[in-house]
Amino acid sequence: MPTVEMERRQVVVIGAGPSGAIAAALLKRKGHDVVIIEREHFPRFSIGESLLSHCIDFIEEAGMFEAVQAAGFQVKTGAAFAWGERYSAFDFGDTFSNGKPTTYQVQRGEFDKLLADQAALQGVDIRYGQTIVGADFSGDCRYLQVLRQNGSKYHLKAKFVLDASGYGRVLSRLLDLEAPSNFPLRRAVFTHVEDRIEHPGFDRSKILITTHPVKRDIWFWTIPFSNGRCSVGVVAAQTHFDGRDSDLDACLRGFIDETPSLSGVLQNAVWDTPARSIGGYAANVKTLHGPGFALLGNAAEFLDPVFSSGVTIAMRSASMAAGLLHRQLTGETVNWQTEFAEPLKRGVDTFRCYVEGWYAGTFQDVIFHPGSSPEIRRMISAILAGYAWDERNPFVSEPKRRLRMLSEICASDAV
Repeated sequence: MPTVEMERRQVVVIGAGPSGAIAAALLKRKGHDVVIIEREHFPRFSIGESLLSHCIDFIEEAGMFEAVQAAGFQVKTGAAFAWGERYSAFDFGDTFSNGKPTTYQVQRGEFDKLLADQAALQGVDIRYGQTIVGADFSGDCRYLQVLRQNGSKYHLKAKFVLDASGYGRVLSRLLDLEAPSNFPLRRAVFTHVEDRIEHPGFDRSKILITTHPVKRDIWFWTIPFSNGRCSVGVVAAQTHFDGRDSDLDACLRGFIDETPSLSGVLQNAVWDTPARSIGGYAANVKTLHGPGFALLGNAAEFLDPVFSSGVTIAMRSASMAAGLLHRQLTGETVNWQTEFAEPLKRGVDTFRCYVEGWYAGTFQDVIFHPGSSPEIRRMISAILAGYAWDERNPFVSEPKRRLRMLSEICASDAV
């Protein structure tokens, strides 16, 4: 039998998306040998187009901010929420955490390619069009089987593997790490449009999250880009799609037609791109790490798109893992559970609390409450800006209790 080609590398990163590009760049900047294996060719389509302010902290850390700043993406200053006649806007320049005041709304094909190109310029070896098809982590070394587009295979032997494969969830599948999510089955249908928005109340520098006027667990995103286009999508439980038009474009526009505040904003839109759909995207794993590997971002857990937390969690996990792995590779003893999994999970669980509160209606009551104090709004704005790990913020350190208390106050005021 022919000998399988074997290559030895210090660190293998699976996936060249935001978490993979940033983790690889951070490790390369520390002098480590890094290769990224990416199944797709960039640019490629992805959702998750509205970045939170906390993302900029990691883009700066990886030495990529000047390139992002020069790319001409739509500046984002906050988030706006609409429900019927109600409207509530949060400004990222006025938050409890005093984080970055602005961020960007991006078409992910361009944005992800930019970050990957910046990692490559820093010396990271990126191999596009290659797929991890096997993994053996039983010994002291990590072996990955890689399939090239021409059908040939080779083995990568690594000291450590970071899985940044996003929805591909490569190691979760190959190492039997997947676990059921406790989130209900939801589905998103979305597209890009030439928006031609002339509505006087619409702010292009903010994502607009619109709640269905009757069914409050149905919501829409409207994310303006700098080129006159918007990403538009609806998210709902699978049951809300039952009996609707099987044509995705008609389905999406049907939901929007039921929501006058949004249909008014999009009344001049040119629907020139076929809609897409993803469903059952919520995911979880048995562990975030193991001997010789760690899972980053969506490769580990994905909650829900409502607060655009996915890319923030991905970048935060990339920064944490790269710092910890650098220490390990230089001879320190590190604890991936207490120094990576547990602190990362605290922020994820904060987001989870507000996602659950959103669908239950309690967080919506808080967001749309007209009498919230400016200080409470600053604390909420900090979470919406991505600073879900800032435990100085009471709504981060005690999210369930604080949200319950606040929603009860809002409910009593409404009586």
